[in-house]
Amino acid sequence: MQDETKRYWIAFNLVKGIGSARMRLLLEYFGDAQTAWEAPPVELEAAGLSERLIEGVLQARKEGAAERAWESVLSEGITVVTWEDECYPRRLKEIDQPPPVLYLRGEIRDEDQWSVAIVGTRRATAYGHQAAQELAAALARRGITVVSGLARGIDAIAHQAALKADGRSLAVLGSGVDHIYPPEHRRLADQMCAQGALVTDYPPGTPPDAANFPPRNRIISGLSLAVVVIEAGESSGALITASFASDQGRAVFALPGNIYAPQSKGTNRLIREGAHIFLDVSDLLEVLNLGQVSQQRAARVTLPGDATEAKLYAILGREPIHVDEIGARSELPIEQVSAALTLMELKGLVRQVGGMNYVAVFEPKADYQT
Repeated sequence: MQDETKRYWIAFNLVKGIGSARMRLLLEYFGDAQTAWEAPPVELEAAGLSERLIEGVLQARKEGAAERAWESVLSEGITVVTWEDECYPRRLKEIDQPPPVLYLRGEIRDEDQWSVAIVGTRRATAYGHQAAQELAAALARRGITVVSGLARGIDAIAHQAALKADGRSLAVLGSGVDHIYPPEHRRLADQMCAQGALVTDYPPGTPPDAANFPPRNRIISGLSLAVVVIEAGESSGALITASFASDQGRAVFALPGNIYAPQSKGTNRLIREGAHIFLDVSDLLEVLNLGQVSQQRAARVTLPGDATEAKLYAILGREPIHVDEIGARSELPIEQVSAALTLMELKGLVRQVGGMNYVAVFEPKADYQT
């Protein structure tokens, strides 16, 4: 059953100009979305909204757009996920200005934290088709979720290959989840709901529009550990996804191609600018430390957390710390520290970055209490 308070998150999502930054201001000032939505104009102004945005809120209230959107959510069986939900994708939440609201068909699972985006041109060559198909299938067989945008060409090829390999796949749309584009991908979209999800930050009823697609690319990269660009022309939308990935600290890979082929001009430029060269799935797995995904998942289920792991996790951050320093700060025997770090690495909670230095990877789970 849907949480009724989410209708107010949807309400603000419908007001043009209220995105991540302004939603944070409203929540900080009012405490919750419902109080903010029902607030008088003077309070909205005090919370930091401009006159134009206040007018937008008042107009949306008058027109009842939020009520209609909420009815669509209920009637269409759409799942609404907000920042306040534990199931909000952790990796996406880390990016600058993550979308306050996501609309889903299907399900995003904890295992989808191990995701790789595959994107590229709508006019794929036989070479690009084969590369996307083989990569997506190889990732899916290793338990890695394939993320893309449901577009014609490379996107659809990657989704289809992942599903055929009995893997999971997420499609990020530039429309509401009730508007599948392109229309010939409706069957593919239905299959993905059973083995993944359709994801968007556009409310129900939003039609596909050219202006919607570039912004949605930040979600494709934000959900993923890395972005692999298979083929892309010089003005391809896939290059926008690669740019977002770079800004978000994600790894970017590109498939090298014929220097005379228009579909390879974008990927070859990415390589020249520093992207990893994609030649084989093993290269990608090594760079991302994804060789033991199945073991990591099993460990997260079968090896419960304890006070030692919680203490070590609290010490670790994004900057590498040597095991001896971790031991000194924790005041625990070095043997106990080393053993705990080994288990935490299997769980995907920490990563060794060389020279016995460790960094944190995931936020601690609820069962990791000091």
